[in-house]
Amino acid sequence: MEIGKLPNRLLEEIIISNINTRRKEVVERAGIGKDCAVIDYGENYCVISSDPITGASKNIGKIAVNVACNDIGAAGAEPNALLMTILAPKGTKQEEIERIMQEANEAADDINVEIVGGHTEVTDAVNKMVLSLTALGIKEKNRVTDPIKAGDLVLVSKEIGIEGTSIIYSENKDKLIKELFESRDLSSKKVGNYINQLSVVKEGVICGKLGSKYMHDITEGGVFGALWEASKANEIGLIIEEDKIPISKETKEICSYFNINPFKLISSGSMLVITDRKSGNKMIEELKKEGINLQIIGEVVDNKTCTVKSNDKTYLIDEPESDELYKVVTK
Repeated sequence: MEIGKLPNRLLEEIIISNINTRRKEVVERAGIGKDCAVIDYGENYCVISSDPITGASKNIGKIAVNVACNDIGAAGAEPNALLMTILAPKGTKQEEIERIMQEANEAADDINVEIVGGHTEVTDAVNKMVLSLTALGIKEKNRVTDPIKAGDLVLVSKEIGIEGTSIIYSENKDKLIKELFESRDLSSKKVGNYINQLSVVKEGVICGKLGSKYMHDITEGGVFGALWEASKANEIGLIIEEDKIPISKETKEICSYFNINPFKLISSGSMLVITDRKSGNKMIEELKKEGINLQIIGEVVDNKTCTVKSNDKTYLIDEPESDELYKVVTK
């Protein structure tokens, strides 16, 4: 199989189909396009999600905390607790684990989430550092979500490719500055700061309160993968304007340099939102006050296909495959 998370087809076939036990307390369970599980704990819902970090070797403590908490934000909840597992390869130095914890605590402070436990181990079962985090949050039960319908807006926050661009840049910094940035008038400062823009918790909480119908943290598979999963999870059709998808010139140039598709590049730091027009416009206004861009990129349609308009042409978004990141970081 290819490097990266399992294709959705295999997830359904060999993972989800083999989950048999059903508990009445589980409100939202495992499924394609579902970022979190939701458990009924009486007065409130407990929102839970788990994510590993395997595609990066630098800044992984900060990346791991943000990626785990972003899923909670996508549920419109605020994360309050984290469990953190560190599997370190043989030969790891004490300072390396300490650095990861310093990074993780810095990110946790920014989000106001507590690392409440986990596991740390040096093992010959891995050949590079692997982090896996489980995030928990609380969601009010009285929040009602309206059904998605044709004409609803599809929006994306910030810019796509933030995480993937950050990882590729940090792993190839000297080469990119010398061979690309100096000749193309690109901002190394901007890309270097992407590591501090990976959280979507703020937009998740705000959009959740303002009436989002569906939110999805854009991770592996990029924005096209997130759109395909949103279409499948909600059994809806989407029509997307390619030129409206927010993307920086730095991400465009880096992806062109490595001959990868930016629309299929891991994009933690960017949230996909589906809502009605009135709520969508209100979200744009409120997030602007927080310094966060929210861009309309398309709308919901009656059919169940996910289509992109590019100039005078249209094309379908296929089921996501291995993320474009792995074409670079595995070389």
